[in-house]
Amino acid sequence: MSELEMREFANVWDAIADTPEEAANLSLRSDLMDEIEAIIKTNGWTQKEAAKRCGVTQPRINDLLRGRIARFSLDALVNIASALGRKVRVSLEDAA
Repeated sequence: MSELEMREFANVWDAIADTPEEAANLSLRSDLMDEIEAIIKTNGWTQKEAAKRCGVTQPRINDLLRGRIARFSLDALVNIASALGRKVRVSLEDAA
């Protein structure tokens, strides 16, 4: 029986993504989802109220709050943030 190989990753997305590009996309989507969730919770909105403000359905907000990242594109998350009166900015850094 062979020993398990231990590997370290910078973040969870690097560990589960097939490519660095996919990991970057997942990381950005995750960050946007976290920010949108924080806005919803800070304002004390119900899912129904958040959906109305975001221009989406209540089940869509439920997916967001449950972290179902695969159901959201970057475009969709930028649109939701924009509907909440937020600007989304992306910055580029050298890869470590």
